[in-house]
Amino acid sequence: MSSKPTLILVPGSFATPDFYNNIQSPILSQSIDFHVLSLKTVGRKPSPPPTMYDDAAHIASEVAKHVEEGKEVVLVGHSYAGIPISQSTKGLTRGEREKEGKKGGIVRLGYMTAVVVPEGGSSMNSMEDMNMDHIEIGEDGFASIKDFEKNAEVVFNHLPYEEGLAWAKRFSQHSIISFANELTHPGYKDVPTSYMFCEDDKCVSPRNQQAGIDRIESASGNKVDVTRGNWDHVPTLSDTQGAVDWLVGLVEKGGN
Repeated sequence: MSSKPTLILVPGSFATPDFYNNIQSPILSQSIDFHVLSLKTVGRKPSPPPTMYDDAAHIASEVAKHVEEGKEVVLVGHSYAGIPISQSTKGLTRGEREKEGKKGGIVRLGYMTAVVVPEGGSSMNSMEDMNMDHIEIGEDGFASIKDFEKNAEVVFNHLPYEEGLAWAKRFSQHSIISFANELTHPGYKDVPTSYMFCEDDKCVSPRNQQAGIDRIESASGNKVDVTRGNWDHVPTLSDTQGAVDWLVGLVEKGGN
């Protein structure tokens, strides 16, 4: 059994786990236990649209499976997932578990050009200059991509246009209410954090990324480990090796 922390990645809004298939082998080949979760809020459902809290509960449930085995976990959120990973950590951090005489726990949070909001904040009320022109809101409470060409330009701007367009057409639907749900547990206060700062992101702008970093540092009193680069919104596709290096680096850092 590997002594390295388990790495768990949570996708961005509208995205299914297969968007991250290309980073699986390079990470697994380094003897890292790696998992990509699904979001409850992604994909149209006949029941009421799931909330951000449903995502957080699902993440917590999956993380718990590993920490209850005494494993350490590095939990990473891409884009929207920055909010539910922050929400999900209560009772699961290594520090909290150590106080109970238990082993294992979340040792680091990683934010890949992710949304970070303050306690009481939501994606909807904390994100300035967010480009939503390519999104359509349905009467059933789910949003979908209405302009694939615009979406490709905003989200996949470092990919060849036709490749970005193909990825844009693979996006699913996303529950709108999740963007309005407010953070009640800012888990980033309790563990070391890292941030992959994507300087050419047209979706979560550098301004919003820096605001998130500032929020973490203000709430935690600790510096965020920031890696900056000329990446777009989905570096796992546009610079696979760069994204893999960053993710593997988080595992190597662990809780240090």
